[in-house]
Amino acid sequence: MAEPTGTKPFSTFEWMLALRYLRARRRETFISIIAGFSFIGIMLGVATLIIVMAVMNGFRGELIDKILGINGHVVVQPIDTPFTDFADVASRIAMVKGVTAAIPLVEGQVLASGANNSTGALVRGVRAEDLPSLPSISKNVRLGTLDNFDEAEGVAIGTRLATNMGLTIGDKLTLVSPRGNVTPMGMTPRVKAYPVVAIFEIGMSEYDSSFVFMPFAEAQGFFNQDDKASAIEVYLSDADQTGALREPIETAAGRPVVLTDWRQRNMTFFSALEVERNMMFMILTLIVLVAALNIISGLTMLVKDKSHDIAILRTMGATRGSILRVFFITGAAIGTVGTIVGVLLGTLVCMNIESIRQFVSWLTRTEVFSPELYFLSKLPADMNAGETVSIVIMALVLSYLATIYPAWRAARLDPVEALRYE
Repeated sequence: MAEPTGTKPFSTFEWMLALRYLRARRRETFISIIAGFSFIGIMLGVATLIIVMAVMNGFRGELIDKILGINGHVVVQPIDTPFTDFADVASRIAMVKGVTAAIPLVEGQVLASGANNSTGALVRGVRAEDLPSLPSISKNVRLGTLDNFDEAEGVAIGTRLATNMGLTIGDKLTLVSPRGNVTPMGMTPRVKAYPVVAIFEIGMSEYDSSFVFMPFAEAQGFFNQDDKASAIEVYLSDADQTGALREPIETAAGRPVVLTDWRQRNMTFFSALEVERNMMFMILTLIVLVAALNIISGLTMLVKDKSHDIAILRTMGATRGSILRVFFITGAAIGTVGTIVGVLLGTLVCMNIESIRQFVSWLTRTEVFSPELYFLSKLPADMNAGETVSIVIMALVLSYLATIYPAWRAARLDPVEALRYE
């Protein structure tokens, strides 16, 4: 006898029956509880994945923005002869397509002393005309001004360094350099006090507590670098183009130089971030997998409980394909709705992540995201559209795969055996 043709695939009848099985009667409460846990598991798994990935993306993006906002994408350093021709070299490099700025600088380590404390600091001498090319400094001045920076004969320091030293605008910051004056008794340290003319806040605690910006000519004199520069920092319009622009920059320099890009300088740090990000994705995917396994157990129990109904439907003309689709829809509905709600929950949390952090900090009386430990002053979250779509697809695929075996078992049920003892 030929198999009955039955209804069209995914017809109204199949949807009605599948959704009916999702509404539990009193004697089916346990099955409904399992379905509820499956829904909650998928929802929380998807939401957690979205939140964690968004925070890690935001963390990486903010770090790159802060690091490259104050450090060039490519650092050009001299070979063989000192950088006495730094002005001409910087002008030629700045003309390369894709380069937004080429900034000569004089750099050196010092001991910085204020009214309350002393600490190590990094001094950078920059020209006043180059400061607008450093928006992380020029656009984040909290006190004072960078106007007439070359003539002010003062320094600009970070907010955390100012706080640690107990300094404000007009106070003196004493700098001690080991590369000082050469005397018959040897080299003596150079000590000089500079007034604080500006206090900036980059938002990265490591930089706000250690960087001191000084007029270029003053830094040359302080570090015995008369008419020379330590290096030229090159800023690009696209940080990912460092590899393609290395050769044009080296050619434009027109002299022996060595180039170091931001990936080389921070390779270990960003590699560790990438490994951690990938491992977190794999580990948190297990939450969705466990929830999908709950769908299997819940549907298997539902099929066993509904074996009598399935047998009657088969004798009334329902095909095996129709029965399979009914239970597939039942399980897929749990996964689909759980995924959608998880995306909405994850998006809502990501949009208010900083407010949530502040609330948790207030509630627990602790610093949940310490700037000293995590380098940033606030908790970032950056949802990536492609990554979010990947999470949704992964959750849906796992949910749909979990429904196939129980639905297949239901379709294979023999109505004669199911009704034999009725």
